[in-house]
Amino acid sequence: MKFASIPSVLFTGRKTNAVAMLLFGLALAAVTGCGHGSQGGPGGGPPGAGGPPGAGMPPPEVGVVTVVPESVTVTTELPGRVNAMRVAEVRARATGILLTRLFDEGADVKSNQVLFEIDPAPLQASYDSAKAILAKAEAAVEQADAKAKRNEALVKVNGVSQQAFEDAKAGALQSAADVLAAKAALETAALNLGYTKVTAPISGRIGMALVTEGALASASDATKMAVIHQLDPIYVDFTQSSVEMLKLRRSLESGKTQGVSAKEVKITLLLEDGTTYSKTGRLVFSDISVDENTGSVTLRGEFTNPDKILLPGMFVRGRVEVAVEDQAITVPQRGVMRDASGQASVLIVDAQNQVEPRAIQTGSVSGDKWTVSSGLHAGDRVIVEGLQKARPGATVVAVPFQAGSAGVSPASVK
Repeated sequence: MKFASIPSVLFTGRKTNAVAMLLFGLALAAVTGCGHGSQGGPGGGPPGAGGPPGAGMPPPEVGVVTVVPESVTVTTELPGRVNAMRVAEVRARATGILLTRLFDEGADVKSNQVLFEIDPAPLQASYDSAKAILAKAEAAVEQADAKAKRNEALVKVNGVSQQAFEDAKAGALQSAADVLAAKAALETAALNLGYTKVTAPISGRIGMALVTEGALASASDATKMAVIHQLDPIYVDFTQSSVEMLKLRRSLESGKTQGVSAKEVKITLLLEDGTTYSKTGRLVFSDISVDENTGSVTLRGEFTNPDKILLPGMFVRGRVEVAVEDQAITVPQRGVMRDASGQASVLIVDAQNQVEPRAIQTGSVSGDKWTVSSGLHAGDRVIVEGLQKARPGATVVAVPFQAGSAGVSPASVK
C-alpha cells in the first residue's frame, strides 16, 4: 500500500501542519474503504447477500373454477314502469251543489261505495213531477179505452159513425203511448236523483278530492271529482329493443336455446332502491307492433301487490326469463374484469400453470354468473380468487375455488 506524497511546504507552521494532518487522514480513509470493497459484500459477508428481496419464493396459489357447460335459464333485464290495472275517474252525472265528501283521501274504497253527495232537492222535484205525469197518463188511458169500447158497440147499431169509432180507438192508443213516455221520464228522473249519490265505479285506492263542499258539479261538463287506481294486482310495462328480440328469435330458430311458454315466464323486479321485490310476476302479453319512435316492443307483466309497495309511475327493472340454454358456458361474475371501454376479460391458468389473459363476450346474467358467448371453452380454468397475485405470464398454483371460503391459503414452502 502506497501513500500519496505530500509537499513539504504544507508542513511549515502550525496552521499548515493541521491542514496536512487533515489531508493525510482523508487519504488514509479512502485507501481503507477501497480495501474493504475488495473483500466481498458489506460487513465482509458473502457475495450476493444483498440481492433483490423475495428471490426464490414459491409461486402463489390462486382459486380457479373449471368451465363446465350447464343448463341455464336465459334472462334479460328490461326497464319498466308500473301502471295500475284499472284507472277510473269519478265524474259528476248530476248537476247540483256538492254537499258532502264521504271518504278519506288516499284510502282504499270498494266498488259502489258512496263518495260524494250532491244536493238532491231539484232532482227530487223533477222526479215527483214525472211521477205525477205518469199518474195522469194512466188515468187518461183508462178513459180512452172506455170510450173506444163504447163506440165499438155503437158503431154496430149505427149509434155513432165509423169515423167517431176510429177516432176513439186512436185516442186509446195515444193514451197508452203517453203512459209509456211518462214511465220513461219517471225512470230518467229516478236515475238523475240517484246520481246525486256519487259512488265508486271500481275498488281500489282513491286519490285526493278534486272538488270541495259547496262547489257546483255539472253533469253536462262531467266535473272530475276524484281518481281511483286498482293497485292489486298491478301491471308493469317493460320495453325491449327490437334488436334483442330478433337475436332471441334467431337463437331459438338455431336450436341453441329453447323457448319458455308464456305461462311459464317468470319476472323478478328490482326496485329503485336496488332491492328485489318479494313477489314474482308473470308475463301477460307482448305487443304486436314496434314503437317507431323508440324501436322497442312493450311487454306487460302482472304482479300481486297486497302491501301496495308498487305504485303507478314507479320506475323498476325486470329480469325476464325468456329461454333455456342447455349447453351454456358460464363464469362467476367475480372473475370477470372490464376495461375502460367495457370489454370483458378473465385470467385463466393454462396447461403449463401460467397465467393467460383472455377476452370474452358476456351475455345475460344467471344468478351470480355471466353467460359467455365467446372466448371460453369447456375445461378452461378461470381465476376467481387471488387475482391481485396473478400476473400474465407468471407461474401459479391452481387450487379449486370453493364459494364461501375465507380465501386461498398461501403456498407452503418446501
